[in-house]
Amino acid sequence: MLLMNDFNKNINIRTYFIGVSILVFAIILIGKLFYIQTYEGQKFKDIANKRTLKNVAVKPIRGNIYSDDQSLLATSVSRYDLHWDSKVVSDENFQKNKQKIAEGISEVTKRNFIKVLNSLENAKDKSSRYWLVAKNLTYSDQQKIKALPIFNLPSYQGGLRIQQQLKREKPLGKIAERTIGYERLDSDGTFFRVGLEGAFGTLLKGKEGIRLKRKIANGQWKSVNNTNEKEPTEGFDLYTTININFQDIAHNALLNQLEKFEADHGSVIIMEVKTGSIKAIVNLGVTSKGKYFEKLNYAVGESHEPGSTFKLMSMVAALEDKVIKPSDLIDTGNGEILFFGKHKVRDSRKGGYGKISVSKVFEVSSNTGMVKIINDNYKNNPENFVDRLYNMRLHKILDIPIIGEARPKIPYPSDPDWDGLDLPWMAFGYGVSITPLQTLTFYNAIANNGVMIKPKFIHKIGRLGAKPHKTYKSEILNPSICSKETLNAVQEMMFNVVEKKWGTANNIKDEMFSIAGKTGTCQIDYTTNSIEYISSFVGYFPADKPKYSCIVLIHKPNKLKGYYGSIVAAPVFKQIAKKIYSAIPKEIPVNLKDLKSNSTNSLLTIKNKLPNLVGLEPMDVIVELEKIGISVKIYGKSGKISNQSVPPGTLLSKIESIILELS
Repeated sequence: MLLMNDFNKNINIRTYFIGVSILVFAIILIGKLFYIQTYEGQKFKDIANKRTLKNVAVKPIRGNIYSDDQSLLATSVSRYDLHWDSKVVSDENFQKNKQKIAEGISEVTKRNFIKVLNSLENAKDKSSRYWLVAKNLTYSDQQKIKALPIFNLPSYQGGLRIQQQLKREKPLGKIAERTIGYERLDSDGTFFRVGLEGAFGTLLKGKEGIRLKRKIANGQWKSVNNTNEKEPTEGFDLYTTININFQDIAHNALLNQLEKFEADHGSVIIMEVKTGSIKAIVNLGVTSKGKYFEKLNYAVGESHEPGSTFKLMSMVAALEDKVIKPSDLIDTGNGEILFFGKHKVRDSRKGGYGKISVSKVFEVSSNTGMVKIINDNYKNNPENFVDRLYNMRLHKILDIPIIGEARPKIPYPSDPDWDGLDLPWMAFGYGVSITPLQTLTFYNAIANNGVMIKPKFIHKIGRLGAKPHKTYKSEILNPSICSKETLNAVQEMMFNVVEKKWGTANNIKDEMFSIAGKTGTCQIDYTTNSIEYISSFVGYFPADKPKYSCIVLIHKPNKLKGYYGSIVAAPVFKQIAKKIYSAIPKEIPVNLKDLKSNSTNSLLTIKNKLPNLVGLEPMDVIVELEKIGISVKIYGKSGKISNQSVPPGTLLSKIESIILELS
């Protein structure tokens, strides 16, 4: 009996212990649940949301790039990649519609019908979850695919998955590709920023938006709301100075000459004299197959010895320092000068030119004459010559927005590697290094009455219909590179290079308009000891009233076909200049007295055409215009007329209104 009581007692103790343990566990569990719910609930909600919710970046529309007449140079368009999940479609439904699907895909993608059908059936047999339907489709083509049987069902039934992406397109194709540029991330992680796209990438790309998505069946994500949590901000548009017609003219003229002379590469730049606006920039290099394309931006990034085009810089320095006068005689001897017994300077004309004037030294491009001018006058103080070049800003970069501008090299007498050949060699463009754009900028200053303007690629940045984010005005780099006397002298020399029968570019003289410039034929040595050449011509037109400056460089032409700048590069310049000049509005000669309100003549008596009003007093013009019924609107508060909305030569009978801008 006692044993039984002890046994029951033990059972009761164990029961109580188990009950108490369960109760304690329950209390702890409830407490823990309460703690989690109260204090850690948000943490676990966040973990769950991370697995089922996510913020997806919404790409903004990249800004457009426009030419000077607002034609598109680069724009972003939507493109679509389509894939198919074959597992969500029943075998019966697939067999019923596979032929129509294959026909539709074949029609849109221009692929062979049988191959498409076989690939489609193979994808279904293998239960492919991501079969490629088509890539890089336009919106309309994507809609055609989407309308096909099965594909027109919701994605969880039809299996069609559509991926949209924005792609950059350039309506001009490969023309001006290096200048328009791009931003690209290569497979090795290298990020390339090229041309205007790269230089202004931050402004062009805009800011990303945010869209909240929830994970649903089959691993797909669906937007939680009908709107974005944060809307993307479109990028700014770039309005460039590039002229499509000029670009096309320059591109084709250079391409034809490169092909004709089987050259390695070449560049052309066209600049507006007064503003520094770059109207065209072409860079073409040859491929292994003999084709030419925009390989590198040689015009901006390739610094090289300029050869004879540098004689203008040397001549300006000597004239400005008054060590010579244009009429001074220089004895070029037999056309050869020997330095240190082995280093020879030769003229292209065998036997030399004898005694000729300083002006003619430039016009016939005498190497010996130019060396004598510089070496004889500066050999005791070479710093004076180089300081003059530095004073003209030839040793500095232009600091343009396009990435990759090469730095010019102008040796200085204090340099450790300076020797007795540096000064004479610099005189005719050797031992120095400069880019085509830097050379053109100097020549443009000569055309612009001594004012050196920074090359300008962008007119403004902004969005369509809105106030510009930023406007770019012409920037003066050097208000006066030389005196008026020096300027007049070298302008005449450059004119004679083309105009005079002895000038090195007399072959491009044209009766229709005048050209001023300088030829260049630079000899370059390569490791193979095979001598090659850079042929160049740089100048401006019309010579009397310069409107545009231009440089043409052609590297390594076939020597058997020609290599002198006058033969290889100058004809390209003439072809470009002639086509552009023909499009420049010509001024109609009008006696300014005829426009005075107190004159007996009125605008109606001047051949019934609108004359050039630029430079006239606005009140005199307004009276005459309104007298014949033309409405006049004025922009600006004071000054003379600086621009007119209706071009000179327009029939007065066709003009209802005109806008006049004051200076």
